Amino acid sequence: MAIGQTSAQMALRDPDIRLMLRVRDDDASAFAELVERFQHRLVSVLTHLLGTSEEAEDLAQEVFLRIYRIRKKYRPKAKFSTWLFTIANNLASNSRRDRYRRQMVQLPPQDSGPLGPRPEEQLLHDRQHQPSQALAAQELAIIVRQAIDALNDRQRTAVILNKFEEMPYAEIGEVMGLTTKAVKSLLSRARCRLKELLEPYICMDGEAFGLADGDDDLNEPAEEPIDPAEDES
Repeated sequence: MAIGQTSAQMALRDPDIRLMLRVRDDDASAFAELVERFQHRLVSVLTHLLGTSEEAEDLAQEVFLRIYRIRKKYRPKAKFSTWLFTIANNLASNSRRDRYRRQMVQLPPQDSGPLGPRPEEQLLHDRQHQPSQALAAQELAIIVRQAIDALNDRQRTAVILNKFEEMPYAEIGEVMGLTTKAVKSLLSRARCRLKELLEPYICMDGEAFGLADGDDDLNEPAEEPIDPAEDES
């Protein structure tokens, strides 16, 4: 959203903002329509961020409940979808931290790392048990899913928002609290990591996950050094 736009101007440009303004005025049908519009997308993104559809569905409900609870304080400052996914990303980050703390407490001594087998180890193990013929589409999807899971939290979030929600870099930056240049750096690092992880399985030229070498934005060198803390889980 351009700086200096009024709420009325934003509402004219974004029908979801118009719906949310009606929700602010206690229009129950508007809230039901917002949920219907975004529930599937939200659950899909949260499933990729959290790894389980059950947890994603629970967290999606929490996102909508939170939006309803704070409806009276709503003042549009960005696209509604940006605001929605910012809330979702914050809740997902909290959920991952809580899960990590539980795993640290419950970790069996024979596991090979703080989160169990390292992704590379798990990928190698899976490959050894795959048939020698070409991988079926379902098997490839599982391997890609494992590769995405192997990214750190920030890289994974940036990739999912960019490739599944088709968010531009500036909007991803708003959701994640990063500059556009930092988002480009995250996506560039994520692309390199995905190629590294997927190379043993397929002839990886980037197209398997929409990260082809022809994507000039992702191949540009980072114009701004990213804070190491920004690129960690």
